[in-house]
Amino acid sequence: MKIDDCYQLGSLGKPHGLKGFVVAFFDVDDLNDYRKLQTVWLEMPAAPGKLVAHGVEKFQPQTDNKVLFKLKGIDRIEDAEPLRNAKLWRPLAELPALADDQFYFHDVVGYLVVDEALGELGTVEAFYELPRQDVLGMRYQGQEVLIPVVDELILRADQAARRLLVKLPDGLLDVYMTPSSPNDEQDSDDDEPAA
Repeated sequence: MKIDDCYQLGSLGKPHGLKGFVVAFFDVDDLNDYRKLQTVWLEMPAAPGKLVAHGVEKFQPQTDNKVLFKLKGIDRIEDAEPLRNAKLWRPLAELPALADDQFYFHDVVGYLVVDEALGELGTVEAFYELPRQDVLGMRYQGQEVLIPVVDELILRADQAARRLLVKLPDGLLDVYMTPSSPNDEQDSDDDEPAA
């Protein structure tokens, strides 16, 4: 299994108890979609890029994204400790199905962004998961423009046409397109020591 064929499901934290359980943090909307999880691929911190399959023995949700997790063959705290900070991966082909108006971020990279008022803008290049919210990175007139991923702005993905339909707030593009003023440059020159 290659990382390019997978999505990151989450990561493992510290061992829990003496019988091989670990605390896992899942980056998913609904843990219930994963209750019958049978296999995960681990990427160990000491071997980045290398995935190793592990069978799942127990899956006990604790909070919205925290799970007590037991892998087959990991039966003691000493076996669980080396798994700390490992990343959990799953094959892209096994992503849970979404409703028609939903999409996975990786599905729309390369899509043309079309604003309902401004028309065609640019291409989706990346998504960034920031602490407060996710943002979409779009290339527009040579600049990267960040668009918050919220229902009010991202209307829908047209998979057949490879288009992402948006409704940008007035002035969002201007923030990225307005060059810095000459006064900004002069202020920064004033901070330099005289020769």
